[in-house]
Amino acid sequence: MSGDFVHGFHGLHGFFSYFYGFFRAFRVIRVPNSFIPITYSCGKTSLVYSLYLHIPFCAHRCAYCDFNTYAGQESLIPAYADALVEEINYVGRRLRDYETKRLSDHSTIGTIFFGGGTPSLLSPSQFDSILGSLRANFTLTEDAEITIEANPGTVTFANLQNLRSLEINRISFGVQSANTEELRMLERTHSFFDVIEAVTSARKAGFDNLNLDLIYGLPEQSLQTWQTTVKRILDLHPEHISAYALTLEHGTPFGRWAKRGLLPLPNPDLAAEMYEWASETLEANGYEQYEISNWAKNKDENGRMKDEFLQNPSSSFIFDNSSFACRHNLQYWRALPYLAFGAGAHGYAHGYRYSNVLRIKTYIERITNYQLPNSPIRRAEHVEASNLQFPLSPVTVNHHKQTLQDDMSEFMINGLRLTREGISIDEFEQRFGKKLQDVFGKKIDELLKLGLLESKTSEFLKNSEVLRLTPRARLLGNQAFMRFV
Repeated sequence: MSGDFVHGFHGLHGFFSYFYGFFRAFRVIRVPNSFIPITYSCGKTSLVYSLYLHIPFCAHRCAYCDFNTYAGQESLIPAYADALVEEINYVGRRLRDYETKRLSDHSTIGTIFFGGGTPSLLSPSQFDSILGSLRANFTLTEDAEITIEANPGTVTFANLQNLRSLEINRISFGVQSANTEELRMLERTHSFFDVIEAVTSARKAGFDNLNLDLIYGLPEQSLQTWQTTVKRILDLHPEHISAYALTLEHGTPFGRWAKRGLLPLPNPDLAAEMYEWASETLEANGYEQYEISNWAKNKDENGRMKDEFLQNPSSSFIFDNSSFACRHNLQYWRALPYLAFGAGAHGYAHGYRYSNVLRIKTYIERITNYQLPNSPIRRAEHVEASNLQFPLSPVTVNHHKQTLQDDMSEFMINGLRLTREGISIDEFEQRFGKKLQDVFGKKIDELLKLGLLESKTSEFLKNSEVLRLTPRARLLGNQAFMRFV
């Protein structure tokens, strides 16, 4: 089972780093704009983007982590924040030029996500500068979701108050476990008391949308200790819970220790039992599973349990505002465009999948060289950067034009992670101009026969058929996903 167990990304950033590499070998073309959901304004068209900003600094790099993060380089934070502002300004100008040439309305931004690393290591004034640049270059929707990842123990009440005053309205705390020994093994620097204090301070500061991240399937972790963690998390009443199985990544201390026999391998059968127990328990406590590894509370008439689904005027695609589901991550899973900023960040827009340079110093230098083209080499770099197409920038190191087949495949792989929404057959045809059965019919039929897919009438759209993973297939999702490569 371990080769097929699908939850082994201990965070969404890890999933999309993998996902980007997964498709790098694909041939590439651009998706026609008519295949991408749009909004209408005064007869013009505009896209709704999400923005991801990577903050790669950590006070300590955990032994299991394979993200693009660096410890001991906090002295570079001021220069990095300045470089982020410059990258935002550059991409913002490119977007305006692009929209002017196409006579389209200004695009809007529905979500912003500060990921890491440990974004909470930045000061409120640095966040103020970055958000100011974002607002100067992009038009945010009135209800824009703005998320910051934070490690418990790195935030104070005063700090959280400042962040809330900047209109950051969602926090994702990296809890991982409530067990002291497990936290020590993971080399986390916080205690569960720090988690309680961070959540309490966030509530006092005015945050009413919190996610708590968990990891299960740890070496020597028992079902009982996992159950205790989940119960303690439920006592904190977060609006959203994410739970990912640990994977022993190549190049990490955990990976090396396991290879040398110094660290017990996680038990995939026990991890599956943990997952199934968590799914049942969270559902029993009012959390709806909307994605393989994510659960959210619903909203009421005061913003906490409202059964309302917003629909894009140009498509049947669902924009769900009825729950505390992470809207930013839904942008990924619905294969919609997002712009990426920062060292190692990955983006998807205007028919490109692209990624930025990894190293912090190199990232800063590339922006600086573009801004100060004094030497012949820098002038050449400036000219080259000036010819880049949106959304690429001077810090882009990899980019691939998407083929129609690429986008159809990724639409399937991403959409099947959505456990309730699934893949809308009507939406597929509206986006790509092809019938789903004509493109993937044989593969879909195989998966239906294997009991990995189910065909249902949509819970949200009348007379619309959707394809979803069966509950059993949530543990074996890779068997389904690989068929669409």
